[in-house]
Amino acid sequence: MADPRPIGVFDSGVGGLTVLREILRRLPHESTIYLGDNARAPYGTRPDEEVRAFSRQSLDELASRDVKAIVVACNTSTAVALADLRRRYDLPILGVIRPGAAAAALATRTRRVGVIATPATVRTHAYFLAIKDENPAVEVYEHATPTLVPLVESGELAGADVERVVAESLEPLLGQRDANGEFIFPLPPSARIDTLLLGCTHYPLLRPVIQAIVGDGVAVVDSATATASSLVELISMNGLEAPGTSRGTAADPGAAGHRAPEERASAALHLQLTTGDVEPFRELAGRLFGPAFLDVVGVELGAGVG
Repeated sequence: MADPRPIGVFDSGVGGLTVLREILRRLPHESTIYLGDNARAPYGTRPDEEVRAFSRQSLDELASRDVKAIVVACNTSTAVALADLRRRYDLPILGVIRPGAAAAALATRTRRVGVIATPATVRTHAYFLAIKDENPAVEVYEHATPTLVPLVESGELAGADVERVVAESLEPLLGQRDANGEFIFPLPPSARIDTLLLGCTHYPLLRPVIQAIVGDGVAVVDSATATASSLVELISMNGLEAPGTSRGTAADPGAAGHRAPEERASAALHLQLTTGDVEPFRELAGRLFGPAFLDVVGVELGAGVG
């Protein structure tokens, strides 16, 4: 039985659009509703209770619009609030940390992974624990980079100032010493990360700058592609595919005993909601992603942290 209801996607700002873009690539028949809580971004420097409260309010808004599943495309919210959110809603809810951790554990060759994320995400050690679950032999070095999200939210993605901020943020993971001549992490000079996990969905928008700084010898991994793949499995396992989706393979939509849902009569619809100013969100989304995410509507969420 086909399910035409939309998939909800939530982030603290525009960063989750990197996940939404991969979802649309993998699930082109699915409609989506994206909610960016831009008015209260960034989440990564807020106390955990505020993150939980703001996340609940945002997901309440998506649930009220009859979404069939929700992707929490915010690493901070996933790290701090995912367990609470799954208890609150009778919906499949997918976070971004587990898929990203699995991708990093597969990518590393020397079993040394660096993670850059918001202070709140690092505080939970969510990526450390998730990567260790995937492969206990992997050494994980987490580092908070609070200056990167404001760059993306303001649309600053290139230029000398951006390169300087990013380079300063990455120095500890690349083995540079601090002002006292000490390594931030207790790594011998010969031990360097070979994989860098971007533990915030805003950070892929800075990927060209980050890759240039870390060099070709370091694989840069993010959670967007892995999360979209996990969503495909989640939608299939719960029988929530949109009309026109093939449940089997491209060659055999009826593979594994499944029937392909009936064909869709109309195109998928995509709506973007923001708690911030609509025009700046639309302008930034258009500049970053083209015309795909220009249907933007303002929304007000509940006040307070109760």
